[in-house]
Amino acid sequence: MDSRIPQPRHIVIIGGGVIGTTTAYYLTRHPSYQTALHHVTLLEATSTIAAAASGKAGGLLGLWAYPSCLVPLSYRLHAELALEHGGAERWGYRRLGCGQLTASLKKPKTASENAKTRKRSSIGLAKQESSPRAKDQAEWKKLPKQDEKAISMLHESVLPADLDWINGSLVREYAEMGLPGFTETAQVHPHQFTTSMAALAREGGTEIRVNARVTSIGLNKSETAVSSVEYVDRTTGETQTLEGVTDVVIAAGPWTGRLWPKTKVEGLRAHSVVFAADVSPYAVFTDISLPNDWVPAHRAARGEKRKHRGNVDPEIYARPGGEVYACGEPDSIIPLPETADEVECDDAQCNDLIEYIGTVSPVLGAASIAARQACYLPRHMRFGKESAPLIGGTSVGRLWVASGHTCWGIQNGPATGKLMSEFIFEGEAKSADIAELDPKKFKV
Repeated sequence: MDSRIPQPRHIVIIGGGVIGTTTAYYLTRHPSYQTALHHVTLLEATSTIAAAASGKAGGLLGLWAYPSCLVPLSYRLHAELALEHGGAERWGYRRLGCGQLTASLKKPKTASENAKTRKRSSIGLAKQESSPRAKDQAEWKKLPKQDEKAISMLHESVLPADLDWINGSLVREYAEMGLPGFTETAQVHPHQFTTSMAALAREGGTEIRVNARVTSIGLNKSETAVSSVEYVDRTTGETQTLEGVTDVVIAAGPWTGRLWPKTKVEGLRAHSVVFAADVSPYAVFTDISLPNDWVPAHRAARGEKRKHRGNVDPEIYARPGGEVYACGEPDSIIPLPETADEVECDDAQCNDLIEYIGTVSPVLGAASIAARQACYLPRHMRFGKESAPLIGGTSVGRLWVASGHTCWGIQNGPATGKLMSEFIFEGEAKSADIAELDPKKFKV
């Protein structure tokens, strides 16, 4: 058979988050895609697209994100998608300022006192040592948003005049992302972006099935290639099987490891809140030092102590449309549930986050809360450490993986989707060199 002759393909994408929907979008936009020959089916376990992290993320985009082999392409594609499809209006695409501040609610110590009591934090700013009275409290666990390269791009600055929703009298230091061509920052509304990508993929010919929880991926008799996908229709409870499948893309976020354990992709729960407030466009990373005897009001009312000792580091992103998103620390208290609509949200963690932010932002402290939520970040783990995402083919023929993007799934979604379309239709990634993300390197 002449390999140059287009062959029928039934491509099944597992997962209705940003990676799955952008993959479907770029497959239906690929020059080799023919509606008469190629069928793309996207299976989502819940009743809605973007039910997991893709609908509850911050939506931050940055040239300073990671991995560096993926970021520039994806940042550019975000701009192109917004230009082509009216992203500014449709999903809130815009540029914004980005900085990092350290603030204190107590009188700063002298330089000699600080030299004895301060230590380096995970993001490069100084943190106060915990007091002996706080032994039963936990250190704040920071989300892995900034790597060392990103931290090195911060430049000391003054608090911008229009960042007026932060109490400037409490700010001890402010650093901004300020290297043109290297530190540009933008954003999208993640739920709006992901659902828009799904709608555009559907317009291009993708069949989207919701309430379809995949239970197994079938292989051929020699177990060398995919052949079918089995899923439970959660509406009827019946098991359905898609036969004649030529390609399977596992883009199931933290559930990837359950479908294909060799990927070692798992979930890490993170809480976030959305304030109803219209403020200037900034993404702000914080390092807040609180008095030892300060307790959030909701805990004080129950006679509880503060959960954290030392400093707290919430991240705050202003959004268009009168919203401000903020995320807190991750935790491993509750295991990953079977589906995204079963994720448990701990209101106490959200309320901690709200009150921590209120200490440095009276505007947000007085704002109403539009959402308290939680999701699981997909992490590719190797030897107990977080590794780069997996993007590409596996040791099983026509079985593809696109998962493990941690905090940067929205940022890196378009590049992942485009590269997956190239893998499937051209046999290799053409738009970027992502050899370091090859699943086969990890024996997947």
